[in-house]
Amino acid sequence: MQNQLGFVLKLLLLSALLSVLIKYAGPSLLIPATATNALIIVLLPIVIIAIALLWRFQAQKQN
Repeated sequence: MQNQLGFVLKLLLLSALLSVLIKYAGPSLLIPATATNALIIVLLPIVIIAIALLWRFQAQKQN
Protein backbone atom coordinates (compact mmCIF):
# COMPACT_ATOMS: atom_id res chain seq x y z
CA MET A 1 0.00 0.00 0.00
CA GLN A 2 2.78 2.42 0.91
CA ASN A 3 4.64 1.58 -2.30
CA GLN A 4 1.57 2.55 -4.33
CA LEU A 5 1.20 5.79 -2.40
CA GLY A 6 4.84 6.66 -3.13
CA PHE A 7 4.29 5.96 -6.81
CA VAL A 8 1.19 8.18 -6.90
CA LEU A 9 3.04 11.00 -5.12
CA LYS A 10 5.96 10.76 -7.54
CA LEU A 11 3.54 10.81 -10.45
CA LEU A 12 1.76 13.88 -9.07
CA LEU A 13 5.07 15.68 -8.53
CA LEU A 14 6.25 14.86 -12.05
CA SER A 15 2.92 15.99 -13.44
CA ALA A 16 3.08 19.30 -11.58
CA LEU A 17 6.66 19.89 -12.75
CA LEU A 18 5.70 19.17 -16.34
CA SER A 19 2.74 21.50 -16.05
CA VAL A 20 4.93 24.34 -14.74
CA LEU A 21 7.44 23.76 -17.54
CA ILE A 22 4.71 23.88 -20.16
CA LYS A 23 3.20 27.02 -18.67
CA TYR A 24 6.37 29.05 -18.24
CA ALA A 25 8.97 27.58 -20.61
CA GLY A 26 6.60 26.50 -23.38
CA PRO A 27 5.82 29.94 -24.80
CA SER A 28 9.53 30.64 -25.27
CA LEU A 29 9.81 27.72 -27.70
CA LEU A 30 9.27 28.96 -31.22
CA ILE A 31 7.57 26.01 -32.89
CA PRO A 32 5.92 26.93 -36.19
CA ALA A 33 2.27 25.95 -36.57
CA THR A 34 2.52 23.53 -39.47
CA ALA A 35 0.65 20.34 -40.29
CA THR A 36 3.85 18.32 -39.89
CA ASN A 37 4.49 19.64 -36.38
CA ALA A 38 0.87 18.99 -35.41
CA LEU A 39 1.14 15.37 -36.59
CA ILE A 40 4.39 14.89 -34.71
CA ILE A 41 2.89 16.28 -31.49
CA VAL A 42 -0.22 14.11 -31.80
CA LEU A 43 1.43 10.87 -32.91
CA LEU A 44 4.65 10.91 -30.87
CA PRO A 45 3.07 9.78 -27.56
CA ILE A 46 1.30 6.92 -29.35
CA VAL A 47 4.53 5.77 -30.98
CA ILE A 48 6.44 5.98 -27.68
CA ILE A 49 3.79 3.90 -25.87
CA ALA A 50 3.71 1.35 -28.70
CA ILE A 51 7.50 0.95 -28.54
CA ALA A 52 7.40 0.59 -24.75
CA LEU A 53 4.66 -2.04 -24.93
CA LEU A 54 6.44 -4.00 -27.66
CA TRP A 55 9.66 -3.88 -25.63
CA ARG A 56 7.82 -5.11 -22.55
CA PHE A 57 6.07 -7.83 -24.57
CA GLN A 58 9.39 -9.07 -25.95
CA ALA A 59 10.93 -9.14 -22.46
CA GLN A 60 7.96 -11.06 -21.07
CA LYS A 61 8.01 -13.47 -24.00
CA GLN A 62 11.65 -14.36 -23.30
CA ASN A 63 10.92 -15.20 -19.65
